[in-house]
Amino acid sequence: MKSLPGRYHPRGLTERVNKVTDTFDYGTAFSRNIGWLTQAEQSLLRHKRIAIAGLGGVGGSHLLTLTRLGIGNFHLSDFDSFELPNFNRQAGATVSALNQPKADVLTRMARDINPELDIRVFPQGVQQDNVYEFLENVDLYVDGLDFFAVPARRAVFAACTELGIPAVTAAPLGMGTALLNFIPGKMSFEEYFRLEGETEQEQLLRFLLGLSPAMLQGRYLVDPSTVDLANHRGPSTPMACDLCAGAAATQALKILLGRGKVIAAPWGLHFDAYRNKLVRTWRPGGNRNPLQRLGMVIARRRLGTPPPRRPSAEVAQTPGGTLEHILDLARWAPSGDNTQPWRFEIIDQHHLVVHGRDTRDHVVYDLQGHASQMSLGALLESIAIAASGHGLRAEFQRRKGLPDTTPTFDVYFKDDPELTPSPLIPYLPLRTVQRRPMQTRPLGKRHKQELAESLGPDFDVAWVEGLSGRWQAARLMFRNAGLRLTLPEAYAVHRDVIEWDARYSNERIPDQAVGVDPLTARLMRWTLQSWQRVRFMNRYLAGTLMPRLQLDLIPGLACAGHFALLARQQPESVDDFIAAGRAMQRFWLCATRLGLFIQPEMTPLIFHEYVRDGVPFSSAAGMAQKAAKVSRGLAHLLGEDRADKAVFMGRLGFGPPPMARSLRRPLAQLMYSEHDSDPAAR
Repeated sequence: MKSLPGRYHPRGLTERVNKVTDTFDYGTAFSRNIGWLTQAEQSLLRHKRIAIAGLGGVGGSHLLTLTRLGIGNFHLSDFDSFELPNFNRQAGATVSALNQPKADVLTRMARDINPELDIRVFPQGVQQDNVYEFLENVDLYVDGLDFFAVPARRAVFAACTELGIPAVTAAPLGMGTALLNFIPGKMSFEEYFRLEGETEQEQLLRFLLGLSPAMLQGRYLVDPSTVDLANHRGPSTPMACDLCAGAAATQALKILLGRGKVIAAPWGLHFDAYRNKLVRTWRPGGNRNPLQRLGMVIARRRLGTPPPRRPSAEVAQTPGGTLEHILDLARWAPSGDNTQPWRFEIIDQHHLVVHGRDTRDHVVYDLQGHASQMSLGALLESIAIAASGHGLRAEFQRRKGLPDTTPTFDVYFKDDPELTPSPLIPYLPLRTVQRRPMQTRPLGKRHKQELAESLGPDFDVAWVEGLSGRWQAARLMFRNAGLRLTLPEAYAVHRDVIEWDARYSNERIPDQAVGVDPLTARLMRWTLQSWQRVRFMNRYLAGTLMPRLQLDLIPGLACAGHFALLARQQPESVDDFIAAGRAMQRFWLCATRLGLFIQPEMTPLIFHEYVRDGVPFSSAAGMAQKAAKVSRGLAHLLGEDRADKAVFMGRLGFGPPPMARSLRRPLAQLMYSEHDSDPAAR
């Protein structure tokens, strides 16, 4: 029978939660995590969604541990009720909970920790007919199913593999835990355990041996008769269940935040507290490995089993009204070199004006104003997203008759009771740039589909993947950097954009976020003090080599891939580039929600435009020829037609997250004044 899942509110809980939430504060409740987590990471965990199938021995402990970690959203499945034999190990198993559904009890316990939890319960368990619904919008699956629930477990892990969802299983064995991670792009559950076509007893044996190749627990099992695979019985301890929860939650943290080394099958970990041992297991080929086959022969003899028969930032409320809060979120929109080319003027609580300006008068990368126009589009999209959280629909009108250098927008907010808050709201302040190497793990089908859908009907995405594709893109960026770093007109931009000795910067790029090592950063700082030094380093000491290697070639290879956002029609007008910026922001926020990081690669597109449109950008000899070479390289990478329609380009991948980043000016500094209307004052 197919389950009828929905958000779960146990009887009598709603009234109590309403009272508790008046005094509950997420930041305070989980403040002791900070130090091991940053504030931004804690906020990110708050908006992650984890699916846990099974709330018995380990599942209940998983839920409570992950809740205390600050995870804010869960999908839970369990059809069972608490019984007396559960008391030795299962979280929630108490006299008062006897005969109560485990899902009811554990949901109540989790909400006693965090009353703001979003929990969706599947009370009839996870089955073949609801597994995709169970894994919908899930960032991670944590296995809590009973050891003997082989069909359900295989269905969930197969769906995780198909959807590109990382999965963690931590088995309680003796007085320890054996842990395996199944990461998209690596060995799958079925490839490791090899259960297809085997009898149930053989599947259970293979699952046990695959979980625990080291079998550390075997030496202190005092009564082997208690292990009865045929009748689905086996001994367990509370210590093992709690160790599982700690191990799985740590893996969840690393996977969701993209930091720390995550070992994936066929690698595993087995820790046994009784034996005082930690073993890192490795079984290439999984259960096809000769050592595993030998182990299964021995285990069958010991257990009396016959040989086999073959037949898935957050920002606190700002003082002020609704529009102030919307703008406080929207101000995190991206802009070239963190210029933030906008000012806000609140007319009333349903109308504001965005005063935009481009940087063509002093930035060689914005001579047509397109980069600034895309930034303004990203800002408008951010306003629309933030407004949806207040039930307001934002409508934009660009004022006519003004020069393209100062695009200005009237923004009107209309109440819309049917408007649902955008799921991208929490990621507005968390979206950032990662300029350092990322993981080369390829994107899954689910990632690509969601990213493509985020663009809307007027834009497409072109992917440049695989080692060959990444190498071509990295070479293009390396060649492009040779132009950027020797261009006299770019010198002032590069000199002024970096804030030195900084991890964060409100209006520039902190040097620790640039992406070079400390020695190269010190050399860059000295060199950028004058153009004469730049010329000397470039001419005699290969001054561009190290920055190009560290900022372009190595990161271009160390990523999941590169991408280009393509307009269906070649953009020409201000409105075209505004629309492109809105699509870019949705794509970037969607990537952040999926745990991906992005670094823009815009200058090849900019130089391609200059070459195509005949825009003079330098008085120095040889620069036009270098730009033409970059333009040809871009056309070779994407195709001539695609290169002309490309509006945004970048590389992306999974963590680690950046340890430094650009911030934004406080909202008060972004409010419009008459001073801002004076071009000489800018």
